[in-house]
Amino acid sequence: MVCALRSATFRPRGFTQPSLCPYRLHSLPDCGGRIARKAARGEDKVAMKDPVDVLIIGAGASGAAVAWSLAETKMHILCLEQGGWMNPAEYPSTGRDWEAKFYGEWSSSPNVRGRPEDYPINDDNSPIKVVNYNAVGGSTVMYTAHWPRLHPSDFKVKTLDGVADDWPIDYDALTSFFEENDRMMGTSGLSGDPLSPLTHPPMPQQPMGLSGVIIGKAMNKLDWHWWPSDTTVATMDYEGRARCINLGHCTPACAQGAKSSTDITYWPHAIRAGVELRTHCRVREITTDENGMASGVVYYDKDGVEQFQPAHVVIIACNGVGTPRLLLNSKSNRFPNGLANSSGLVGKNLMFHPYAQIYGYVKEPTDSNRAPPTCLWSKEWYDTDLSRGFVRGYGVQFVRGAGPVFEAVVSEQKGILPWGEDHHRVFRKLNGHRLGFSAICEDLPEEHNQVTLDPVLKDSHGIPAPKIDYTISENSRKMMEHALARGREFLETAGATDICVNSPIPWGGWHLLGTARMGTEPERSVVNEWGRTHDVKNLFIVDGSIFVTSGGVNPTSTIQALALYIADQMKQRLANLFD
Repeated sequence: MVCALRSATFRPRGFTQPSLCPYRLHSLPDCGGRIARKAARGEDKVAMKDPVDVLIIGAGASGAAVAWSLAETKMHILCLEQGGWMNPAEYPSTGRDWEAKFYGEWSSSPNVRGRPEDYPINDDNSPIKVVNYNAVGGSTVMYTAHWPRLHPSDFKVKTLDGVADDWPIDYDALTSFFEENDRMMGTSGLSGDPLSPLTHPPMPQQPMGLSGVIIGKAMNKLDWHWWPSDTTVATMDYEGRARCINLGHCTPACAQGAKSSTDITYWPHAIRAGVELRTHCRVREITTDENGMASGVVYYDKDGVEQFQPAHVVIIACNGVGTPRLLLNSKSNRFPNGLANSSGLVGKNLMFHPYAQIYGYVKEPTDSNRAPPTCLWSKEWYDTDLSRGFVRGYGVQFVRGAGPVFEAVVSEQKGILPWGEDHHRVFRKLNGHRLGFSAICEDLPEEHNQVTLDPVLKDSHGIPAPKIDYTISENSRKMMEHALARGREFLETAGATDICVNSPIPWGGWHLLGTARMGTEPERSVVNEWGRTHDVKNLFIVDGSIFVTSGGVNPTSTIQALALYIADQMKQRLANLFD
């Protein structure tokens, strides 16, 4: 078997002559020869397959992007996804009970919805609960489609502010990939925000709506920055996707297809280019050979049968919780503390982004659920100003409103919606009049915030589940207090009453970052400056776990730009990939 990474099929600049890949199927001892021996004896529990050139684990935001980019090499690329393809006809927004479903089978929390594709997460020791989604498209199926980028300053926080670490790359290294990703995902927005990186959305901004006018007027009175936010919700027909018709809230999923998720953006292109996508495949461990190279994966197929898939290169795209879980579960004699973990940092430095949310009710009608939930942002407090009492800063997302079921449930919990004869009058005052200010606070890396393996909890295949230990730092708490004070000023200026606070948002663990950080020093990082693990030369990570710092914005745009950047680096370095 000739590995395409070393063959004459694809010859990058500097390639001299093809040679046989030294990591061939017959030298796969560390799975440990165990799987190879079982197959040789004819045991039917584990099946042997031909090796693929590149094996990607995870079909979400980053897995889809890296698959599409590498497809042009014409290598045999296989992606394993533990979830399945989604059917938009079954999305909650096709029916009137869409909000009710969000509290059960369509919850953003895997612990609540408990689908067969999910794995349990012990997050009892964290004030912020993990939310994610397992399917083709991953959490892009569920996200709100808010689309900021990390700022140039986010890559240099040690230099600028003396905290955390600088990234080994800078914003400029990702600029072209941000632009490419915006075209592929299909962004809408207004170019020219003076406090944000320059973007060029291919579609016009979301309509301001009723809420946007109220928000803009209040911010102008305070002389604070605000701007129409970039989103991945189509405002016009785009690349086969229909424009938004406001079926409902963008979470949990968009039956219209106006919200871009990678199952309808990247994956159709990648599959047409020859990438193989295998669904309902839960990977248990990554195996290694006698040379310490990744040799493939052990996984359970849709029937629950244990399989082995050999590969010449393995790419992990499992998010900031799933990736450390997989690495820690991939122990061997050579890697007793987990794969690629000589630094001891796999699972450490978990960053969530604590959300400080404050909201109230105005006399004028707001958009409720009749629009994408976030259409405006502010970067007024994004960069460090030590007079505020903390380092770094936060971005603000303005919330346009909420649906009637959500309003009723939450307002009753907050004690502002009474039972009895006054119930309907108060509900009419609240419903369709909510205005929100949500601060996404930068979470600095701290090693005690971590993902480990739970000693008891396991998924349906008996694989140890992740355990979260996380506390909010004093710096983040001061940041949240500052944000709530600014939010109260904003709401009072807008004329809001019945002001309520969620700080932190308990079910706000959307952003899973930092647990396999990037860096040039092997003792202080897990992957190098182009996503290759320091310990295993043919193992790469492309998801949010490689973030060095978190910034104060939603990370999906940056995660995908990083995935495209790493894929480009791999293509440029194919001839010397294992050196």
